[in-house]
Amino acid sequence: MMDFILEAWVSTSIERAKASWMLGGGKRWEPGEKLKLLFAGYNGTRNMGSDVRVEEMMRQIRHILGAERVDFSVMTFNFDRSRGYFEGASQVHLPDIFPPFLANEVPKHHGVVACEGSMFKSKFANALATMMIGSLGIAAAQNKLSVGYGSEAGHMDPLVRKMCARYCRNSFVITRNEESRSVLRELGVPTELGTDTAWTFEPRAAEYGQSVLRQVGWDGRTPVLVVCPINPFEWPVKASVAKLALHSLTGAYKESHYRGPYFHNSGPAAAQAYERYLTAIANAVDAFRKKRSVFVIMVATERLDARPANRISERLGGVPVLTSDNYNMYEIVSILRACHIMASSRYHGIVTSMPGLVPSAGITMDERIRNLMRERGHEDLLMNVDDPDLEQRLLAALEKLATEGERIADGIARTVVKNLKVMGRMGVYFEEELQRRYPEFPTRKGEWSWEDYLPPMNSSLRQLVSAYN
Repeated sequence: MMDFILEAWVSTSIERAKASWMLGGGKRWEPGEKLKLLFAGYNGTRNMGSDVRVEEMMRQIRHILGAERVDFSVMTFNFDRSRGYFEGASQVHLPDIFPPFLANEVPKHHGVVACEGSMFKSKFANALATMMIGSLGIAAAQNKLSVGYGSEAGHMDPLVRKMCARYCRNSFVITRNEESRSVLRELGVPTELGTDTAWTFEPRAAEYGQSVLRQVGWDGRTPVLVVCPINPFEWPVKASVAKLALHSLTGAYKESHYRGPYFHNSGPAAAQAYERYLTAIANAVDAFRKKRSVFVIMVATERLDARPANRISERLGGVPVLTSDNYNMYEIVSILRACHIMASSRYHGIVTSMPGLVPSAGITMDERIRNLMRERGHEDLLMNVDDPDLEQRLLAALEKLATEGERIADGIARTVVKNLKVMGRMGVYFEEELQRRYPEFPTRKGEWSWEDYLPPMNSSLRQLVSAYN
């Protein structure tokens, strides 16, 4: 019921924005003004993947359009958790109950860039998809720039699907795979093919990650195995007034409470599946370290992941757990790239480690890691979170990472360079859409290479491009 209320509330806000625009309300960009863009995303929760994506979107778009011509704002749930991020942008607070915020904030800007990777899906939360549709829909209703950047679409519950078809028809969505394009094309949403935007991210220097590993017990010689677990069975998150009332009065649903009126999926079936997942990973890692000398660490790239990371650590006798609560995104990615092999259920754990050529295996709950591993040609390193033989398959994958690292790293390098090129093409698509909406906006003239449409790359990425271009 609460999801329905949010969806109806946002739909009403979009209709009101459209009526206001038709009656002469609102203001488009005018020549001579800075282009004010609102980056709508799931930031300020110490979800490293979400933050890294937005950081690179802003760097790329600022580089293409010119820093002197733009004025960026980015949503955040918590200013403390996004402090030091998104240099050069203002941060605006996104409340848990977001419809009034969208209705008030979006019209202040000349356009919206929707940032969430899992943008049009009910897998994680209908509320999140509703927020993304609302951000794009209000901007499109006022004939402003309305772009989804590097997003994915999958199964949507019927009402969310109808909202997407109705209110994103005048938006422009650059997806990160063909499967998402197919979903959106069926709904009449204009699309182009792109990729994720984390490929160009610049973490702290390699020496930083190595120093952290030494601080937690690494000897500087033994190969480091990093595991990035999640709780794949606590999704979707749903809003519930009844649960919130009981939680406030009695403390019920404490374990499944996420934030505000939102609660994780829970129950005996979810708990049992979670235990099987944790046991399989712990047993496989334990068997692997008994066969090979490795230093094992757990990394929680999202605050919520500290719980499964600590549970697995306990089963392994207390291996180090490093979390995004204690390390910012620049530090976490440096730590990941200082490791030698990885097993991850976090998509961005894998993506951000790939420019460092860290051989990785994926344990997936949805299509994101699956699509990435297929693109790399590494389906033999792919598992599902609910595989009945997950323990055996993970142990076999870890053995391959240890013995076939050079082959795997070669596939990773080729995939990184391929995606850098696609990310450059995304910049071209964005520039063209901006010209369609605001033809008088000054853009660069002349011939430009795909690299010119990327944010400045560090020396290691440039060397990778030079070797694999």
